[in-house]
Amino acid sequence: SVEEGDSSLESSSDQEEGFSQQSESEESSPEENFREALSSVPLGELQQMRETVGCKKFDAALHGRGKDGGKKFKRANKNRPSEQSSKKRVSTFREVIPVKRRLKRDPRFDDLSGHYNKDLFKKSYSFLDEYRQAEKKEVQKELKKTKDASRRADLQSLLTKMRQQETREAEQEAKQKAKRELKKQQLELIKQGKKPYYLKKSEQRKLELAQKFRELKKKGHLDKFVEKKRKRNASRDRRHMPRQRQDE
Repeated sequence: SVEEGDSSLESSSDQEEGFSQQSESEESSPEENFREALSSVPLGELQQMRETVGCKKFDAALHGRGKDGGKKFKRANKNRPSEQSSKKRVSTFREVIPVKRRLKRDPRFDDLSGHYNKDLFKKSYSFLDEYRQAEKKEVQKELKKTKDASRRADLQSLLTKMRQQETREAEQEAKQKAKRELKKQQLELIKQGKKPYYLKKSEQRKLELAQKFRELKKKGHLDKFVEKKRKRNASRDRRHMPRQRQDE
């Protein structure tokens, strides 16, 4: 009876060992199975397989290493924060508490500020012309009283800039006036049932130049303007002409 008990114990232990080996084989990971399958492959074929597949993919399949070490982090509850890998480097600047940022915008380039109307802007800020004229008179008075040479040079330069700015604004105003007149004529033609004629940019430039010539002739500065333009064109043509070689 003792011998029968010993034999039964030995058979049960053998069965347990078989079950444990079977469970271990069932619980073995795919990486282990892959390594066991490759254990019988020659080294040359393994090297060729590694070069064909790629080093990273081959090592990941062999050792089970991915971006996070082959481990997938999941949350036990959706309300809990997600688990992060300890190998992942934490950034220096981290937004712990989200703060609502104030968006800065430039009203000059933002559509929310409306469309820029040049005529309306000029009309709204027309009072600035009076201030400019008053400043110009003050500069002229100070220029007459000042005897310091450096101060006089600065005042003369400032006065020249003011006059040039007035000239540019007058030219722009004349261009805008000509455009308004042309647009008015086109609207009249449309009202009469006729097809309006739209000028090309080259034709518009010719009309502006003719208007400028008329203004200069009225002021008596036409000859000076033509002479200056002729010198400018001559110097420009001279730059494009081939230079004479110097004898060595």
